[in-house]
Amino acid sequence: MEEKNQGHEEIIKGVREQFQEILDGSKQAIYIYLDDNHKLCNQKFANLLGYASEDEWSGVQKPFTEAFVHENSQESLVGTYQKAIEDKVGSEVEITWKKKDDGEVKTKVILVPISYKDETIALHFIEEI
Repeated sequence: MEEKNQGHEEIIKGVREQFQEILDGSKQAIYIYLDDNHKLCNQKFANLLGYASEDEWSGVQKPFTEAFVHENSQESLVGTYQKAIEDKVGSEVEITWKKKDDGEVKTKVILVPISYKDETIALHFIEEI
């Protein structure tokens, strides 16, 4: 498990470097998810969910859907993510997120599969609706 964890650390660091210009320059909120402990976002997404920084958001150690996704949207997000990863297709889905302060925010999410060092993950673009 330690070796896999270290490999995921390297992947998420490399993905951040590769996509830094998009993360910083996009007018949309963005996050990239590898697993519950290896995820990253731009400041716009952290702000959308009420977190002070990208690091505060990415430091949350609960399961992703439990921590961030409203229960009515969990199945939709997971299914759309699996389709993106397994079928290598982009998708769009409406998701309600949980905010840090227990509020919620409704969004449209566009998922785009990307590859990095033989690992397929998804880039998520989020827009409030």
